[in-house]
Amino acid sequence: MEQYLDECAEVFLKEQGKLFDEPVVEDIEEAKEFLEDCFAQVFENIKEVREYLEEEGMDVDGLSDEELADELEVFAISGGRYFVVEA
Repeated sequence: MEQYLDECAEVFLKEQGKLFDEPVVEDIEEAKEFLEDCFAQVFENIKEVREYLEEEGMDVDGLSDEELADELEVFAISGGRYFVVEA
């Protein structure tokens, strides 16, 4: 996560409305702190996201990769990578 923290924070700041009704962060520094506090994790591809969410007990069997990428806690970043926020 550390090497992608800046990019994740920028994406989360812009797209936090996907997960929360009201803003929880107002700038990049707050976004970084929030992502560290909630142990957000970066994955190399959607397959890794699927495996992680299955391990966490989420039923993702019936979801396509596109549907999985649209889940509230899943955010896309560059290079086909994703990060997951547990909130």
